[in-house]
Amino acid sequence: MSNAILLLSCPDSHGIVSEVTTFVTKHSGNIVFCDQYTDTNDNMFFMRIEWEMDGCDLDEDGFNTVFDPIADKYSISYNLYFDDHKPSVALYVTKQDHCLQEILWRSRQGEFNGEIACIISNHADLENVAKTFDIPFYHVPKTKDNRTEAEHKEYRILKNHNVELVVLAKYMQIISDDFVSRFQNNLINIHHSFLPAFEGAKPYHRAHDRGVKLIGSTVHYVTGQLDKGPIIDQDVKRVSHKDSVDKFVRLGRDLEKLLLVKGITLHLERRLLVYKNRTIVFE
Repeated sequence: MSNAILLLSCPDSHGIVSEVTTFVTKHSGNIVFCDQYTDTNDNMFFMRIEWEMDGCDLDEDGFNTVFDPIADKYSISYNLYFDDHKPSVALYVTKQDHCLQEILWRSRQGEFNGEIACIISNHADLENVAKTFDIPFYHVPKTKDNRTEAEHKEYRILKNHNVELVVLAKYMQIISDDFVSRFQNNLINIHHSFLPAFEGAKPYHRAHDRGVKLIGSTVHYVTGQLDKGPIIDQDVKRVSHKDSVDKFVRLGRDLEKLLLVKGITLHLERRLLVYKNRTIVFE
């Protein structure tokens, strides 16, 4: 049997935890995870609760009807998920393969609660990687002159594969606001954490020339503002003047691929809530 996962947010007030947990147990749900967080600055409450559906008398169709009175009482916004549903995931790539290889290998090991449905790229360089893992590969060339036409083609591909999550695995193209709006809080990107100081091409080379002592990476949701969406996670490694540019690049790639995997995992396990321009992470 599956587990149900409820993510909710509302203005903070007394009794919410008791009311929600009592509701679940009243309907014979065995709670296996419950975590909450209160933002005292904005007086907002956030919660993730997961319970076993075996023996529970609630189903997906009837949940809203019986839970909505509680939601109305506390002005709760919520989403209900079931872990036996494995969302379809699309990977966008260009030429770098370190993130793609890591994701596909971990997917093959069954580490994600989702299925890699397709790979889309503006170059054909990584088609052989897709063939190795038996994943459909679509080459959609994209320039500033044909971006709208290319995205329409991509929409058709994503729709045909019922894609729910899009991951930019080192995809080196601008994403339109229209595309972002279609996948709000379902579009994940990875980049180095030198921004905004070393934006553009070869950031590790310029950071090396500048003598930085930390390199890092950031996984985040994509918004209309380039590289400024809600941050899911970050990590850093110390470096020194003794380290070569090649080592900078290697350490950066390791951070990028591992953080991107973590971001995908947290999203697919429904452990993320977006509030304003930041995330609440339930680990």
